[in-house]
Amino acid sequence: MQLSLYPALKKTFKSFAFPVAFAASLLLFTLFSWYCGLFALPVHLALLPFAALFAFHVYRREYSIDGLKSEWRWELVFLVFFFLMLDIRFVNPTISYAEKFMDHAFLASIMRTPVVPPLDPWFSGGTLNVYYYLGYWIFGSLGIVSGVPSNIVFNLGLPTVFGITAVTLYALGTLILDRFRWLPLLVLFIPNPSFFYQAILGKGLNAMLWDSTRTITNTINEYPLFSFIWGDLHPHVISLFNQAFLLFILVFAYKRWESLELRGRWLICILAAVSLGSMPLINTWDVLLYAPITLFFGVLILWRNRATVKQSLAWQFLVTVPPLAILCYVPFYLVLKTNTGSIALVHMPSDPFQFLLANGIFIVIFIALLAREIIKRPYLLLVAVPFAIAGYSAAAIAVIPLIYFIAKKHRDIPDLLAIIGLGILVIVEIIYLSDSMGETYFRMNTVFKCYLPAWIILGTAAFSMVAQWFAKPGRIPKIPPWRTAVVAVLVIGTLFVIPFFVPLDLNYGSRSLDGLAYLDAQHPGDAGAVAYLRTLTGNERLVESEGGDYTYYSRISSFTGIPAIIGMPFHEYMWRGDGNGWYSTRVADIKTLYEQPDQTIPLLKKYNTTLLYVGDSERTRYTVNIPTRNLTQIYSNDGTEIYRFNG
Repeated sequence: MQLSLYPALKKTFKSFAFPVAFAASLLLFTLFSWYCGLFALPVHLALLPFAALFAFHVYRREYSIDGLKSEWRWELVFLVFFFLMLDIRFVNPTISYAEKFMDHAFLASIMRTPVVPPLDPWFSGGTLNVYYYLGYWIFGSLGIVSGVPSNIVFNLGLPTVFGITAVTLYALGTLILDRFRWLPLLVLFIPNPSFFYQAILGKGLNAMLWDSTRTITNTINEYPLFSFIWGDLHPHVISLFNQAFLLFILVFAYKRWESLELRGRWLICILAAVSLGSMPLINTWDVLLYAPITLFFGVLILWRNRATVKQSLAWQFLVTVPPLAILCYVPFYLVLKTNTGSIALVHMPSDPFQFLLANGIFIVIFIALLAREIIKRPYLLLVAVPFAIAGYSAAAIAVIPLIYFIAKKHRDIPDLLAIIGLGILVIVEIIYLSDSMGETYFRMNTVFKCYLPAWIILGTAAFSMVAQWFAKPGRIPKIPPWRTAVVAVLVIGTLFVIPFFVPLDLNYGSRSLDGLAYLDAQHPGDAGAVAYLRTLTGNERLVESEGGDYTYYSRISSFTGIPAIIGMPFHEYMWRGDGNGWYSTRVADIKTLYEQPDQTIPLLKKYNTTLLYVGDSERTRYTVNIPTRNLTQIYSNDGTEIYRFNG
């Protein structure tokens, strides 16, 4: 898909067409396949536009061996990062903890029944119109058209995200910098200062990783390195490739808008709209940040052309991108049913020390590079005083470099990105979006979902500034290409070896790309039954044990994608609320169904259930006593039985 698209981008993006085509092709394929699902058409039809485009470019002789060879750097970056992440997934592939049950449940549901909105595997009779599911749709659709099963797709998803994010960040570095263009890639590799603080406290590697992302009290402050090692194929991680892509498009538009022809400007607007329009469906929190960022760059483009004859053309970006972004997926909003929180003031701001443990690396870089400005104009420090007096000390820290970047007479791209990233940190310290997480964790999701975009933006800004400082005359001389190649090979080779000698498997490893391979040894009764159920087609619904969230219960719906009466109930409660009192009703009905044989058939009818699963978890959770009438045993092995109800 990427190869079919990139010749169409050459005229506009020139040397950046090849890397841009990675994310652009994936987003366009997602858009096409989503509409196939909406109209109940085969997802494979989404490949037709790419096939036609490829044939067209072949006919026009727009591919050449020399031309493809010239793009080797981009392809190498993608492949290196793809296989680095694949390395980590190989040593830690299991779908067995954290959000992995949910991630695979949604993925398997989509691959089993690719309709829009997808069926909710944890709430039979319901759909995923209560959640942002497009990230799962991306990889589910890729799995369908490539013939790869969901338990393998699960471990190919993050390598794909990692590879595309890396190649896009490298393109962004190349767009901004003349030398050290690889430095923005460090945002994917560095831990936060808290990681080193945990090391000083004497903690082991796993504890260092985990505790460094729970630094700010009652919140989650993940950074990309942890997220990729932890291995959840979750919306906040999937979205990273799209965030990097939109940042590149915005920066490219800002730098090149005046020189683009009408066709090129329209192409920029369409790609920006597809990227921005995908965000509410991939990870809704992102659009709350990137919609204003997109408008900000639109205003900058307009401002740069305010005194030229091209001023009217500058309006094109602002006028077309927002409505096109909404139109891309307008059916999504028409069926969306979600509990939207309200904005509220933070009444327990971050502890300043904890704030610096989470974000200090960027703050320190900014302060060091702004030292002369601070000495020259110390009075600007007074801007931080009102924040400190009001009790928002962490916000006061972030405001210091922010005000100096704003006050600079000449601001380049890294300065603008720093302003945006620091602005996010300040806003998150003052307001939050309330949800159903309760009073103790009132701002957990706000910090969690806003800190990752802030990390990407701040990291790109900070390391680009460091690269500019390194590149100044007399600092770091140019290194011969062969030496650079040797260093690169040594570093990359070391990175490939690390997962096999450092316990990055978090004690869950099984050396495979099959996320369900561990079942054979640990849960043999479920292993065979799951394999059998994954061969079934048609409109099935099942009943299995329920045992709360983040447990092995609800595993059959998670592993097969077949909807169960209720999966992890608190997840569903967060998405659906408790309309009609389903929360207690469904949980109680499952217990009754297994333990009261006179109620089994009526309850199976109530939920239109076709399959009744009885395994070790069900016998542990309930006193199983099911009737023999109206049920046909269709599977029995290793202590696990599956019955079909044909009522």
